[in-house]
Amino acid sequence: MKRFGQLLRAAARAALCGVLALTALQAAADAASERALYGQLQTRLNSPNNFNRALHIDSVESADVLKGDVYALLDHPFAMVSSSLKEPSQWCDILILPFNTKYCHGVQANGSPALLVRIGRKFDQPVQNAYRIQFGYRNVAQAADYFETRLNAASGPVGTRDYRIIVSAIPVEGGKTFLHLSYSYGYGMAGKIAMQAYLGTVGADKIGFTVTGRDAGGRPLYIGGMRGAVERNAMRYYLAIDAYLDSLAIPREQQVERRINAWFTATERFPRQLHEMDRGTYVSMKRSEYERQTTLIQ
Repeated sequence: MKRFGQLLRAAARAALCGVLALTALQAAADAASERALYGQLQTRLNSPNNFNRALHIDSVESADVLKGDVYALLDHPFAMVSSSLKEPSQWCDILILPFNTKYCHGVQANGSPALLVRIGRKFDQPVQNAYRIQFGYRNVAQAADYFETRLNAASGPVGTRDYRIIVSAIPVEGGKTFLHLSYSYGYGMAGKIAMQAYLGTVGADKIGFTVTGRDAGGRPLYIGGMRGAVERNAMRYYLAIDAYLDSLAIPREQQVERRINAWFTATERFPRQLHEMDRGTYVSMKRSEYERQTTLIQ
């Protein structure tokens, strides 16, 4: 019996080593893929664009999935970026910044870290009236040359499903970091009908960031519809990451106020896509929501 137990423990160790080896190989492959992607986008990131920063956005719409990708050069060293985006509490400080996130709190779910998030309307509202989403949280890679964190939720508002937020990064020249944020979700008939209703009414004039052409005066024409919507959401999350990282350079007691105002200022640079309310309304609402998320609300 003792010999049998030793064999079982040896087998378990061998299996664990195999899993770790596979994980390391996958991380190396992902890092190589990210470096190749950076090489493809480097010229575009460093060229003048409509963002006035090293940034590129892409989106895809399929039969039942929407996906938006943001690629950016951050003026922060890789070690600082990777260490600042690896804890659930850090992500709650990021996710709370977009106007329609009402609450975020890190918890344990089935022995793994998770985020309890409430998504609501753009105005201030009781947290109980906002839609509850539970994101699973996983650090996929934390190496010297590659970082990846994933958030996923099985379901969301109005029949949406399979939410995925994936953030990966690599160090690049000049002490900067190449960051890739991917935001996607699936939807059924109810979700599609709700989105079409929104796009046909209050969202009729909303646009995304991808330039589809030029008008007679040479002004850019932007993507609309559902791709425009997913690009706006992806951009909001990217600007939240950027505002959060920038705020870490100042004393802790000043950081919340700094990132709230920085996120609003950044969104106002793209008023056609991202303007929703005046600064005073947004700042007051977010101060309250930041304070509220320190308490666990199921």
